[in-house]
Amino acid sequence: MEDRLDESKYILNCDGISKSFGGTHALKKVQLHVKPGEVHALLGENGAGKSTLMKIVIGLYTQDEGSMTFRGKPYQARGPVDAIKAGISMIHQELNPEPHLTIAESIFLNREDTKGLLLDKKKTNEKAQKILDDFGFPYPATTVIGKLKLADVQMVEIIKAVSTDAKMIIMDEPTSSLDQTETERLFEVIRDLKKKGVSIIYISHRMAEIFEICDQVSVFRDGRFIDSRPLKDVTNNELINMMVGREVTNIFPKVDCPIGDVALKVEGLTGKGFENISFEVHKGEILGLSGLVGSGRSETMRALFGLDPLYSGKVYLEGKEVHIKNPGQAIRLGIGMVNEDRKNYGLCLTRSIRENASLASLPLRQKRLKLNQKEETKYVTDILETMTLKYASLEHKALSLSGGNQQKVVLGKWLLCNPKVLILDEPTRGVDVGAKSEIHALMSKMVAEGLAIIMISSELPEVMGMSDRILIYHEGKLNGECTREDIRTGGIGQEELLQKEFGM
Repeated sequence: MEDRLDESKYILNCDGISKSFGGTHALKKVQLHVKPGEVHALLGENGAGKSTLMKIVIGLYTQDEGSMTFRGKPYQARGPVDAIKAGISMIHQELNPEPHLTIAESIFLNREDTKGLLLDKKKTNEKAQKILDDFGFPYPATTVIGKLKLADVQMVEIIKAVSTDAKMIIMDEPTSSLDQTETERLFEVIRDLKKKGVSIIYISHRMAEIFEICDQVSVFRDGRFIDSRPLKDVTNNELINMMVGREVTNIFPKVDCPIGDVALKVEGLTGKGFENISFEVHKGEILGLSGLVGSGRSETMRALFGLDPLYSGKVYLEGKEVHIKNPGQAIRLGIGMVNEDRKNYGLCLTRSIRENASLASLPLRQKRLKLNQKEETKYVTDILETMTLKYASLEHKALSLSGGNQQKVVLGKWLLCNPKVLILDEPTRGVDVGAKSEIHALMSKMVAEGLAIIMISSELPEVMGMSDRILIYHEGKLNGECTREDIRTGGIGQEELLQKEFGM
């Protein structure tokens, strides 16, 4: 603790930073001190104040009180452009790319090459392509962002941050959409940046990553600074206790319950990104889908839900063949889907919590063209209370909620539809350890009541900890299946699952 008092040892010093939004204190005199060439983890539950402090550092917010220095000089950015000029770049958790831009245009946005008064697109494309080739990124620099998958957009944002020649890069949940291979590639980049003296502030809820890549950790809770320690001097359980202020004994509270009749059966499904997929999921069962990003897991579920066309195959719901051509039809049949990208496909962030929670079930609350708002409010209140959602008013915008609470609203939205089958694509993406445990407990409760759940997750501990059965995808096809008993008895572990994911 003593060396923190010598601020000359640190590239970034944040002291006594406070920030309020209306009557809500997001930060209360917090501190953060980061050394040159250090990977510094910043941990805390959703709503702890981590992202708020980072937005102050890059100039999106201005603190109410407190001071900062960067590279030994007083520092205050008036916006992200100021921060980049000073040598600070940030990869945001909630991606918000311009879909009509090319990869090259996105990487060099506000830093374009010019020829006189005109943009020099050829030079920009060439520079971007060289960077992409260095990263092993498989798309041409002229590819339009809107055509990329979420994981690829995440990699573009990472490449963009590194390309600014920053002295410090803030990474907010950088691996939330990446698979194991892409995560390892990112870690190689981080290690290379460390050698060059670049500092990294690393925000993540994936504890294994924190211990693998970080040197120091600082913990926030409820907008307050709790402690800062070298990673080698702290255990996983100690970190969780500092973050939540209590012991979280079971992150994967899977409860065994009777497996019922087949709820959904598919035969020979083929579509864009997957081929000849057959499986069934039972009432009371959590069926996990494991595989690398792009292996066909999400693509299968999108087609099953009617978001993408299904080229061939048969779908049976409770023994009856159905033909699903759009999401509205899927919902009416009793199928719900929580998309991996809650910002763009799960929520209308500028609408109220009440409106978001009831959006998919509006036909159940309507009488002709009239909505029974009193009944709507009652149902929404009841369902969100069962999910221990933290909110001040149902009329507050969904934007005001933390990531974990936003995800609970999305889950509540689908539960209000009384589904028979619920598809969960990355259900705890960007969610803190406390909220993750609560969502997992809710999943166990739902299947105990007879719901069938299909869960896609890139986190192997989550797949193994919450699934009754696991289907393993590789390059658009199924490459294996294992049961909960296989995992319990040690017949299948993370290494064996990874081998299957890689087609071995």
